[in-house]
Amino acid sequence: MATVYKVLGQTSPAANTLTTLYSDDAAQSVVSTLSICNTGVGATYRIAVRPGGENLDPKHYIAYDVPIPAYTPDFLTIGLTLAPTDVVSVYASSATVSFSLFGSQIS
Repeated sequence: MATVYKVLGQTSPAANTLTTLYSDDAAQSVVSTLSICNTGVGATYRIAVRPGGENLDPKHYIAYDVPIPAYTPDFLTIGLTLAPTDVVSVYASSATVSFSLFGSQIS
């Protein structure tokens, strides 16, 4: 098995739009850090992690409507493990919020 350390995903979603930040059909992954950066007005964000094949449900949220002030970063250091096809989705109330996911893929 090979382990590759990398940027797993980056996105700056449209306001009020649930967006896939990361999913891989073949590799297992371990997420070390999720960075949330707000480059504009105060906003809120959401993060959901769901097993592949499941529809989004309230039980999948690990953060919901968390406030993030203008021009502020937020860092979540987590040991999140993902099986192939698991999905990390993000949402922000403003288009000024971006997300970066860092970790390793095991294939």
